[in-house]
Amino acid sequence: MKDCILHQEWEEIHQISRNKGRSASASKLVECLYRSDKEYWPKTFQNALYEAKHKTLGELWDLKADDNADVEMENEDESSGVFQMQISEEAESDNLCGSSSSASDTFQQTRYVLRKARSYQIELAEPALNGKHTMICAPTGSGKTFVSIMICEHHLRNRPAGQTGKVVFLATKVPVYEQQKKVFQDYFKTDYHIDGICGENASSTCADIVIQNNDIIVMTPQTLLNSLNNNGTIISLSTFTLMIFDECHNTTGNNPYNMLMFKYLDLKLKQGAHLLPQIVGLTASPGIGSARNVGETIDYICNICASLNIEVISTVRKNVKDLEEIVHKPEKIIRFVGTRPQNRFVDIVSQMMSKAEDLARQFHPIDGLSVMKNQCYGTQKYEQWIVDVQTKAVVLQLTNKEEESRVCRALFICTQHLRKYNDALIINEDARTKDALDYLKDYFEDIKNGNFDDIEQQLASNFEVNLLELTAASEDESNENPKLEDIKEILGEAYHVNPETRTILFVKTRALLAALKNWIEETPELQFLKPQALMGRGKRSHYTGMTLPNQKGTLDAFKINRDSKLLIVTSVADEGIDIVQCNLVLLYEYTGNVIKMIQVRGRGRAKDSKCILVTSKKEQEEKERYNLEKEKMMNKAIEEVQSWDEKMFAKKINELQKQQIKILDSKKKTTVAKPWKDNRVLLCGKCKTKACSTEDLRVIEESHYTALGEKFKTRYTTKPHKAPEDYGNFKKKSKLHCISCDYDWGIIVKYKGFEDMPLIKIERFSVQDVVSNKQFRFRKWKDVDFAVKDFDFEELPY
Repeated sequence: MKDCILHQEWEEIHQISRNKGRSASASKLVECLYRSDKEYWPKTFQNALYEAKHKTLGELWDLKADDNADVEMENEDESSGVFQMQISEEAESDNLCGSSSSASDTFQQTRYVLRKARSYQIELAEPALNGKHTMICAPTGSGKTFVSIMICEHHLRNRPAGQTGKVVFLATKVPVYEQQKKVFQDYFKTDYHIDGICGENASSTCADIVIQNNDIIVMTPQTLLNSLNNNGTIISLSTFTLMIFDECHNTTGNNPYNMLMFKYLDLKLKQGAHLLPQIVGLTASPGIGSARNVGETIDYICNICASLNIEVISTVRKNVKDLEEIVHKPEKIIRFVGTRPQNRFVDIVSQMMSKAEDLARQFHPIDGLSVMKNQCYGTQKYEQWIVDVQTKAVVLQLTNKEEESRVCRALFICTQHLRKYNDALIINEDARTKDALDYLKDYFEDIKNGNFDDIEQQLASNFEVNLLELTAASEDESNENPKLEDIKEILGEAYHVNPETRTILFVKTRALLAALKNWIEETPELQFLKPQALMGRGKRSHYTGMTLPNQKGTLDAFKINRDSKLLIVTSVADEGIDIVQCNLVLLYEYTGNVIKMIQVRGRGRAKDSKCILVTSKKEQEEKERYNLEKEKMMNKAIEEVQSWDEKMFAKKINELQKQQIKILDSKKKTTVAKPWKDNRVLLCGKCKTKACSTEDLRVIEESHYTALGEKFKTRYTTKPHKAPEDYGNFKKKSKLHCISCDYDWGIIVKYKGFEDMPLIKIERFSVQDVVSNKQFRFRKWKDVDFAVKDFDFEELPY
C-alpha cells in the first residue's frame, strides 16, 4: 500500500489514528487513496483487505470480474445531479512474455468501485448541464477534464428524441491533445465512438469521415479551422452539438480559437443561434490582458466571454471547503539572490565579442544597419540587436553583386558567432561557467565540420587563443554561481525535512535545462535526485526538442519511478499536461503574466507545498509581486461579473459581439488575394546565391513548400538528419544546405512514395524582384506577398 500513498500522508493517517481512533484514520486513508495517481490502487487496497483477513470488507469493495466493464459515467439521480464513475483495469497480456494463451484468456477486465463526483465539480458543471454556454474557471488539479467528461456524458445521453449529439474537444497543444484523447477513450470506449485529429495526422486523415463517424472528436483548433476552410468539406460548426475549449483564455487575437469563434459569431448574428453548438470553456485563469484596474479587467474578461459566446462564468463559490481539501494552494516564496561579484569568463567572452564586432565592421558599417545605444552583452536586448542586423543584412544590396555576396556572408558569420557568445553569457549567468564553456566548445566543433572559411578561421583562432584562460575561469572554485548554491540549499533543506519530496523545476531555455541537469547529476549532494528532463518538440527542422513519445515516456517515468525525485521542465509544462503531484515548485528566473503564474503555481498540488521563485533580477521579483496583485484584481472582476443580472450580462456580451463582427467584416473587405508574381527569385540568405524562381515553387497540403526543377537540385547539397522522423505523409530523410555557403535551407523528405522531395524555409532566403532588383525578407510563408501554385504529382518526372 505504501506505493499508493505519499510518506507524509501515511504519517498523517497514523497521527489521526492515535488522536481520533481507527474510524477517523480509515476515512483519511480512503480520502488519500482517491487522490492517489496510482491507477492500480483499488486492486492493491482490496488485496490488503483480504491479507488483513477483512473478507467481508473485501467483498464490499466489489471488485467483481465483468467482461463488459469499461469506463463510463452514469447519472444516478437526475434531480440530484450526482454523477458516478466506473473505472476498469486491464490485466497485462501474457502474450507479452511469449505465452500461448488464447485471446479470451489474455485480457481480464474488472470493475472498480464507483467514484462520485465531488460537490465542487458538480457546482462547476451545473450551468453547462443546464445547457448554458459556460466558462469554467477552476485551479489546476481540480479536475476540469473530469468536469468536461461529466458534461459530455450528460449532453450525449440527454438529447431530444430523434436527435444525436456530437462533441468536439479542442486542445491547443499536441501533447495535451494526445493526453486528453486517451482520457476520453479510456472513459468512454464502449459507450461512444471516439477519435482525434491533429496536425501530426491531419494530412493523412479525412476529417469529414472522422467527424461523421464519431460521437466525440478530440482536435487541435488549427486542424478544425483548416477542415472548415476546406472548400470540399461537408463539415460546418452546426455539425457539432457541443464544443469544449481547453485553456479557453487563448481565445484572443489571431489565435485559432478566436478564428473558430469568429465563424461561430458570424453564423449566430446572421442566421441565428438555434443550430449552433453549446460552448464550454475550461481555464485556470482568464487573465487580465493589459488592464490596469478592475474596470479594465472586467472589460477584458467580458471580451473573452463575448468571443466564446459565454452566458455564465462558473467558479466554485458554494463548495470552497471541498475544493480546498483537494487543491492545496502552495505557499509562494520569492528569494532574491546576488550574482557573482566578479567573473573572468564574462570579461574574456566580452573581449572576443568586441573583436567579432570589429571584424564585421571591416566588411560593412553594422551600426548603420541597426543602432544599439548601450552595449549590453549577455542580454535578450543584445540578441534582438543581432537578429535585427542579420535581418537587414539579408536584404542588403550593393552595386557589385560579388561584393554583396561576400559582405552578406561575412556579416552572417560574424553575427552568428556573436549570437553564440551571447548565449554562452546567458548560460553562464544562470548555470556553471563550465556549462557555458562546453556550449561554445560544441559550437566551434560543429563549424569545423562544415564549410570552414577564412572568416570563421579568424573567429575560431580568437577562441583557441583564449581557451586556456576560459578553462581556468571555469575551474575556479571561487567563481561558483550563488544562484546554484541557493538552489542546492533549497533542495537540501526540502529533502532533509521530507525525503519523499517531489520537485518540478521550471527554466527558461533548453540550453539551461541541459546545463542544470548536468549540474545536478555531477553534484554529489544532489545526485540522489536522479533528475528527469521535459521540453517541447521544437521545430521540425531543428535537432533539439523531444518527440511526443519521449515526452510521454518522461512523464510516465517520473510518475512511476519514485527514485526520480525532480523533473526539470521548460514552458511545455505551463498548461494542460498532466504531471504527478509535486510539493515543491522551483521557478528559476522563470516569470510571465498572471495566467502563467497561476498555471505554474498549480503544479504544486500536494498538501503543504511550496512555490519558490529564485532570481537575481529585481525586475523579476517585482513582476511576480505585481502578478499577485493582478490575480486579486482578476478575481474581484470575475466576482463583479458574476453578480450581474443575467439580462445585463447577456446585453453586454451581445454588444461586444456586434463590435467584434464589425471589425471582422472590415478586415474581410480589406483582404486582397495575393497576386501571381513569376518575376521573382529566391536568393540564399547568407551568400545571395540564386536558389530558384517563384515560378518553381509549389505548396503541398497548404503549408509545406517545395521547389521543382533540375536546376534547383544543382544548387543544394544534403547531410544526414540527426532526428529523422515521420509526420503525416512526410518522412524526414536529410538536411538541405546551400552548396555555396552550407547555409541550412530546409529538409529532404519522402512524400507519398516520392523520394528526395525538398521542403524549404522562406526565412532562409531573400526574395528579389528581377525588374526593380529590390529585395524582401519574409519570416513565414503566410507572410509572402505572392501566390504559390498547388503541388501537382503530374509535374514530377517519373
